Amino acid sequence: MSETWNIAVLGAGAWGTALALTARRGGHKATLWARDAETAHAINRTHANSRYLPGVKLDPSLAALTDITAVLDGAHCVLAATPAQTLCAVLGTAHDALAPNVPVVLCAKGIERETGRLMSEVAREVLPQNPLAALSGPSFAADVAAGLPTAVTIAAHDGALAAELAARLSAPNLRCYSSGDLVGVEIGGALKNVLAIAAGATSGAGFGASAVAAIITRGFVELRRIGAAFGAQPETLMGLSGLGDLVLTCSSAQSRNFSYGLALGRGESVEGLPLAEGVYTAGIAAKIVRERGLEAPIIGSVTEILEGRLTVDAAMKALLARPLKSEVE
Repeated sequence: MSETWNIAVLGAGAWGTALALTARRGGHKATLWARDAETAHAINRTHANSRYLPGVKLDPSLAALTDITAVLDGAHCVLAATPAQTLCAVLGTAHDALAPNVPVVLCAKGIERETGRLMSEVAREVLPQNPLAALSGPSFAADVAAGLPTAVTIAAHDGALAAELAARLSAPNLRCYSSGDLVGVEIGGALKNVLAIAAGATSGAGFGASAVAAIITRGFVELRRIGAAFGAQPETLMGLSGLGDLVLTCSSAQSRNFSYGLALGRGESVEGLPLAEGVYTAGIAAKIVRERGLEAPIIGSVTEILEGRLTVDAAMKALLARPLKSEVE
């Protein structure tokens, strides 16, 4: 598609900046909304975001503003890349400035910890007149910003909208697949963060690569079980936004959630570590599991570890001591 879009990116952290840079590579105009003036000033003056994406040179035409009304003015599409727990407040600020029918693509992965709502449910309440989609998949901001090959999924209840957004937001280094399973894509993106903490803690505690592989595999069983309870399609959870994202996030220290788990497993302080969405998602995910009568022992163990009620060693012993059963159960 040749038409140039004006894309507003809400959030000037690593992911928002990477997505804005990719939009420029795809031939679109992109403007960042930054919460703080210091970040916006640095991007505009140095054409870099050294605080969140050190070493990455930005397109000189990429501007960052603190005025959300100016950023949204004339936007054809909005990429909401703020942390999951602040999405409601940010979209509330954007409400009056955002024209109806402009699609909003949710790029944060998580579950609102106070309410248990998925990001699309949060956005639907705040922006009832705007079409919604979600972008998710195995993607590190640093890789995307550096122009390395990456594939993601863009999902919407309206399959035609998902296909249009996937076509327009694809770029030379970013391949976007479309999906009509919005809930499945959101569930995969949210729960893989919790499971990455488990994988990191297993690695950090020195339990070995075999144990980490077991945690990832059995964690995927939990992800599929919970996804099915939400009506997610199995094919979605086997795809980029489910299994693909889980494998990436559970296997690299580039992942904030895996790194957080590593520190827990090593008995190190987690104070001052970068934001790990899985920390906020774990408790509410465990609550949802209990309320729905589901079985998700790994997610439950992560919650207990984060709340200081269980050590990593004790969690592993408890998981190994669970009753034996068929693998497909």
